[in-house]
Amino acid sequence: MTSLAATVQFLPEEGDWTVVALLIAAGFAAGWIDAVVGGGGLLQLPALLLAPGITPVQALATNKLASVFGTATSSVTYYRAVKPSLRSTWPMAVIALAGSFAGASVASALPASVFKPIIVVALVAVALITLFKPALGAVTKLKHRASKRTVIASTAGAMIGFYDGVLGPGTGVFLVIALVGLLGYDFLQASAQAKIVNLATNVGALLFFIPLGAVLWPLGLAMGLANVLGSFLGARMAIAKGAKFVRVLFLLVVAVLVVKLGYDIWAER
Repeated sequence: MTSLAATVQFLPEEGDWTVVALLIAAGFAAGWIDAVVGGGGLLQLPALLLAPGITPVQALATNKLASVFGTATSSVTYYRAVKPSLRSTWPMAVIALAGSFAGASVASALPASVFKPIIVVALVAVALITLFKPALGAVTKLKHRASKRTVIASTAGAMIGFYDGVLGPGTGVFLVIALVGLLGYDFLQASAQAKIVNLATNVGALLFFIPLGAVLWPLGLAMGLANVLGSFLGARMAIAKGAKFVRVLFLLVVAVLVVKLGYDIWAER
């Protein structure tokens, strides 16, 4: 049987397992962040992209495999404790899955630099609205009638799913703010629903990447187990702390994402 280090084709000789250990640690931290508010890809995907011997497509594919385990775990944990409404969630998840598949199919053709400036502007706007509207997401105050909520949720799911397939980091953040800002859920309910949709987007991208042979299975499964543990602990903490805690962490993750993408744009000039 081929060893994990050999299969992943990292650094030669003794450096392999150090890199694997660091990636597994990144998987745990990403799972925790994703479970609370989304944005775990800020850690996990860059860690994979920096690992020697891994191509960008392999990094995207392996990130999705690891994330599937974490989002599945947090989805179940949230559902049992929060009992989120699924009337808008299921259509949003199904369409987001299709959008993610489409996004993954063009991931190698469209450079991430095309999307990054737009994403930074959107995130700054999201942060300012959340910061200066402290009542936003504090309690659930649903907007629109049920049929219109489904249409809005599905449209947002298609757009965010496509983005997740192309690039990914911040997908959970965008899902949460769509559910809070557009539909009127509180941050805890939105986080619970976002996990279900995010699980669907991860599966959608994997459906494209697996036939390509781009997934590094041993590494992805190892990181996935770490993601499961991080997701379980993060979801339980978010449920215990409530919407206010999730809102504060949401703002922190958005700030980090803005800085990270802003630096990428500057460095690519």
